Amino acid sequence: MSTSAFENLQKHLKQLPGLGYRSAERIALHLLVEKPERLPALVAAMTEAAAAVRRCTRCGNIAEAEHCVICAAEKRDRAIVCVVEHVPDLVAIERSGAFRGTYHVLHGKLSPIHGIGPDQLNLASLHARIAEGDVAELILALPNDVEGEATCHYITEHLPPDREVKLTRIGFGLPSGGGVLYADSVTLKSALEGRRTYL
Repeated sequence: MSTSAFENLQKHLKQLPGLGYRSAERIALHLLVEKPERLPALVAAMTEAAAAVRRCTRCGNIAEAEHCVICAAEKRDRAIVCVVEHVPDLVAIERSGAFRGTYHVLHGKLSPIHGIGPDQLNLASLHARIAEGDVAELILALPNDVEGEATCHYITEHLPPDREVKLTRIGFGLPSGGGVLYADSVTLKSALEGRRTYL
C-alpha cells in the first residue's frame, strides 16, 4: 500500500515526457527507498537548473546567458537558420554533425484544434532575425505532418516582403508523419543535404 506522498510524487513523474505509470513508480522507489542518498543531489541540480537555464533570446534554445552557445559561436554560419519544433530536435541535428549554421526553436507547431496559434510559438524573434537582414536561408526542419506543413506555410506567408530569403524543406529520408527527433544521424545528414526548395 503506497502513501499519499509517494502517489503524489509518482503522479508528477508520470507527467514527464516518456514516463508511464511503471517507469514513474520505478524512479520514485529508486529515489525514496533503494538509493535515497541520490535524492538531495538531484533536487539541488534541478533547483540550480531552474534558476540558471532559460531560453536564448535569439533562437529559443536553452541558455544560461542571453544567447546560447550556438548563437554565441563565431564559427557558425548565421546566414543559414534551421527552424525546428523543439530543443530535442536541435540536439538530434547537432548530434549528426551535419549542420554548421544556426537554429530557431519554435517550441511547438500550429495546431488550432489544441489552441496553438502563431502567438503561442516563438515566431516574433524569427521575424526579427529575418528583418535584421542577416538570414539568407531558412531550412524548415519541422515534422512531416499536417501541423508541420501548416506551420511551414505560415512562416512562408509571413516573411518580410523586402527580404530575399531562400526557403528549403528537409524531408528526404524522413518517414511521413515522422519528426527530426526520432531520425538517426545518417538519415538527418541525408535530409539536410537533400533539402529542397520550399514553394
